[in-house]
Amino acid sequence: MTVDEKAGVSPNRKQSISDLMQKYKIGEFFQKYTMILALVIVTIVFATWKGKEGMILLPSNLTGLIAENAYVFVLATGMLMCILTGGNIDLSVGSVVCFTAAVGCVMMASGINMWLAVLAMLLIGLAIGVFQGFWIAKLRVPAFIATLAGMYAFRGFSNVVLNGYRVDITNQTYLQLFGNGKTSYVPDVMRSVFPALEGVFTKENAFLTRLIGENFVTKFNVTCMCVGLIAALVFILFRVRKILIQKKLGISQSVSGQILSMVLISALVLWLSFKLSCYHGIPMVLIWVALVLGIYAYITTKTAIGRHLYAVGGNEKATALSGVKTRNVYWFAYANIGLLAGLAGILTAGRAKGIDPVYGEGYEMDAIASCFIGGASAYGGTGKVSGMIIGATLMGVINKGMIIVGVDANYQKVVKGIVLLIAVMFDVLSKRQKR
Repeated sequence: MTVDEKAGVSPNRKQSISDLMQKYKIGEFFQKYTMILALVIVTIVFATWKGKEGMILLPSNLTGLIAENAYVFVLATGMLMCILTGGNIDLSVGSVVCFTAAVGCVMMASGINMWLAVLAMLLIGLAIGVFQGFWIAKLRVPAFIATLAGMYAFRGFSNVVLNGYRVDITNQTYLQLFGNGKTSYVPDVMRSVFPALEGVFTKENAFLTRLIGENFVTKFNVTCMCVGLIAALVFILFRVRKILIQKKLGISQSVSGQILSMVLISALVLWLSFKLSCYHGIPMVLIWVALVLGIYAYITTKTAIGRHLYAVGGNEKATALSGVKTRNVYWFAYANIGLLAGLAGILTAGRAKGIDPVYGEGYEMDAIASCFIGGASAYGGTGKVSGMIIGATLMGVINKGMIIVGVDANYQKVVKGIVLLIAVMFDVLSKRQKR
């Protein structure tokens, strides 16, 4: 008697289950969407777990989740390009964020024009990225060593600039554009253009009161909801166009799977827009994050330099033999992460309304973890901006959820470490299975 027969599973039944899984590609589905499923499960757990700040899906908590993790999305985008080149990372980004923010805050505190300070922060970040890229690309210093040196050096420079003290920002325009205050939201233009809407969104409207809630009905942001509707519609049109092109070219793709993902993503966009509309609307930081994600998603998928990033990570020698200047690819990756560190410094200073010498500590780890959790390979050559978004969102939900339910800060780090280890282990096992 076989082991399967002893366990009560007949060989024929076992074979039928195996055939069924192979037919519907169940194993491939779970391998492809593991982190999405993990994100859904974690969100459901925290959504049903009421803490001291309420549940995580409250409009105010969702807005806080976006604002508190804006730097993660920005830095992880740049980190992804470094990882694509062969699993390389940048350990200095947290220190660069602090240094660029320190310079900008000191400039504004001394009376220099806000826009000059913003430009200086971006250019300093870019210059640091180019400088570190020189050591990595031209002199072949290992990225780990070059950026580790940068982490120590720019943390020291930050303390020198700040003299060990906090510097506050009082420029209201800066805080409005890059901060997280009550005015740091896209204005409700629709209510201004169409005054008749004021008569609709009143507590006397029983239908809206039941739908939105008495606390939110009078301050419902119509512009935010309209933007969400337009975004969902544009996404649907592009996805339908993609399906039609694939069908015309005879490319074999699961149409039902693409339609399902299209419906789910559109529903998620509308739901998020509705939730944000119930609070203050679209946070300004979300605009900056969306611009960064959109631009770099285009660069990595539609441009030659984006293809070179993947090629260098896949096989650097073969890429060099094909005529690509691989050193310039490394230089490009590290120049970009420096520029994005400057932007993250702008957003961090805006949210905190100033800068402390300790700001930016651990930022690099959040960015690295977001990339690996989102499917980027530790060996390079694999990873997408869309996957990184999922990884950064998962990290943000875990961070915000644990804060809401009152988990000790030390245990929060333990949980994040375990999540990162599981994600990398999954990547390693997947690579081994393919071989």
